[in-house]
Amino acid sequence: MFFIGIDLGTSAVKLLLVDETGKIQNEVTKAYPLAFPRPGWAEQEPGDWWRACTEGLQALLRGFDAGLVAGIGCGGQMHGLVALDRNDKVIRPAILWNDGRTGEEVEYLNTVIGRERLSALTANIAFAGFTAPKLLWLRKHEPENFARIEKIMLPKDYINFMLTGVHCCDYSDASGMLLLDVQHRRWSREMLELCGVSEQQMPRLFESYEVVGTLKREVAASLGLPETVRVVAGAGDNAAAAVGTGVVGEGGCNLSLGTSGTLFISSKRFSVDPNNALHAFAHADGGYHLMGCMLSAASCNKWFCEEILRTEDYPREQAPITEEKLGRNRVFFLPYLMGERSPINDVNARGCFVGMSMDTTRADLTQAVLEGVAFAIRDSLEVARSLGLEIPRSKLCGGGAKSPLWRRIFANVLGIPLDMVKTEQGPGYGGAMLAMVGCGVFSSVQQAVDALVELASTTEPEPGLTALYEARYQTFKKLYPSLKAFFPELS
Repeated sequence: MFFIGIDLGTSAVKLLLVDETGKIQNEVTKAYPLAFPRPGWAEQEPGDWWRACTEGLQALLRGFDAGLVAGIGCGGQMHGLVALDRNDKVIRPAILWNDGRTGEEVEYLNTVIGRERLSALTANIAFAGFTAPKLLWLRKHEPENFARIEKIMLPKDYINFMLTGVHCCDYSDASGMLLLDVQHRRWSREMLELCGVSEQQMPRLFESYEVVGTLKREVAASLGLPETVRVVAGAGDNAAAAVGTGVVGEGGCNLSLGTSGTLFISSKRFSVDPNNALHAFAHADGGYHLMGCMLSAASCNKWFCEEILRTEDYPREQAPITEEKLGRNRVFFLPYLMGERSPINDVNARGCFVGMSMDTTRADLTQAVLEGVAFAIRDSLEVARSLGLEIPRSKLCGGGAKSPLWRRIFANVLGIPLDMVKTEQGPGYGGAMLAMVGCGVFSSVQQAVDALVELASTTEPEPGLTALYEARYQTFKKLYPSLKAFFPELS
């Protein structure tokens, strides 16, 4: 049997064909456009996602017996608002997770409704990327579009809908909408009412490994797949990536270094950070997790290399960052290119270099970007530690994790060993594993993890270098508070 994992990312969709032993037989990536209509805004056309998926699936199956495909699981970018009308047509471009237009709505939710009330209803407070503030923005600024909404979905749920015709969502992804009662795994009627929508407009909720339906006849025919292919609910990208790296059950940790950066701590029990600096979400294994999320992680390095330095040769840019420079860079970088979520929750925050002088080099700036992202993830780790959570080590995944230098910087900034798994394919591999559970190959997500996830390498912290980075981090911590009042003047 074959299983297909779909990773619906921000810049591209990645598709995997996996056999029942967990071996990847084929992979295909298809890119699509990302629009920034105004500074701080980010949108995409759901139709572009679907076209990329169908073209990618056809390429993925070329040369293989499509009749052996048993299941499909999708992991995808979270929080994006996909609004469908009564004919299931997309009303407007999706407003994405990294869109910062909802500053006023977030302020209203957190101050007028109040953080305590929001946390009691949803286990979280409002962040600009969440879906509920987007609904309030749409109701105020595009009332005609808001009035046409028949169904509210998230990005990967739109793909599942196009595959099966079922309006569905899983608990992990729904947790990031600020519309779900996370503890009790149900829609919060009070939050829905506050946003002016009804439960009938929301998709049906499933566990990530549950089957939502099988392929529509016309979709199966166009892709050459059996109509019997089962589609599971899937998961938000971070929960799916955590499954793919084996971070399930109690006390696991995963650091994802993709477009965004996340620190993901799994648990069997529901818990909430009293200060709401970390998100409290449902996990794809049926449990829960705490998560810190920074909006710009590997995307900072991509921006600096491609837009500023005009190169895509990342290894060449990192080559001059030699041993004696680590932990001694005098330049700092604040990685808030799209505002920031965890733990500062500030849509006005912006990226900046601090500490440049006449002898600052190109390599110093590149190093500052890599270190700035690591320092910002450390901020979320410190919140977790303040809650009494012990995190002795973490898994590491995402495109940025391919850099040995960046892995070394992270291990020493965080002061913990970082483990890479043999099959590091992020949310797509987690999606395929969830499909295996849904199709009965494994009885639980834990069983799938135990059978399929193996370690490949570990990057250990070095005491001397860790001490140098500890001192640098203490300086980094002072930068945002010093600049906080300045940032709104840039908007």
